[in-house]
Amino acid sequence: MVDHEKGDGGKAAGEDRKMKKRDLREPHHAVSAGIVPTSVQDIGPYYPKTAPTDRDGDLTMADGRSGAAQGQIVYLSGRVLDLEGKPVPNANVEVWQANAFGRYAHPDETNPAPLDPNFEGHGKGVSAIDGSYHFKTVKPAAYPAAVGVTRAPHIHFMVTAGTQRLITQMYFAGEALNETDPLLGAAESRESLIAKVTPASSDAEPGALVVTWDVVLP
Repeated sequence: MVDHEKGDGGKAAGEDRKMKKRDLREPHHAVSAGIVPTSVQDIGPYYPKTAPTDRDGDLTMADGRSGAAQGQIVYLSGRVLDLEGKPVPNANVEVWQANAFGRYAHPDETNPAPLDPNFEGHGKGVSAIDGSYHFKTVKPAAYPAAVGVTRAPHIHFMVTAGTQRLITQMYFAGEALNETDPLLGAAESRESLIAKVTPASSDAEPGALVVTWDVVLP
């Protein structure tokens, strides 16, 4: 039997145990070590040409219209974090997306799918002191991007905090098209772009989803 408590091997084993104990006493460092920055994604061709008409975080109600957007309601929230896992307050969080039919409200859009006049498709917010952000929107449909290429449902994000700016795209967990989406497949960290999806509570709209996704600034 080898005595691991003696000689250099014993010293190394002892130092290893000390390091493990130190890690347990300092969970902050353990958490930050496991954080993965959110991967950069292309801004795409449909970044809005005009600012959103309101900034209440509700994309399902267009300013000046009484109707509600068509589609499956999504309650989207998360936090903006730094590489140590600390919240980033006062970050500008901008989102834009296709509607429930897969069409963007953009003058250069060529998809013949219908527009939804009650869907804003573009929103802005500011992260709170705990880094949190919130939007109410609808789940975007998949849409054809090129011959033989269909984009998985996704939401574009632009997050700005001071001199930092991250442009990326968020995807929905469990989508079959996630496996073949060319942009998601090319991401440096695919998992950093996939949001958690759960059913909303029974008092929400029928079929509504709760989507949670943290943004880690690089």
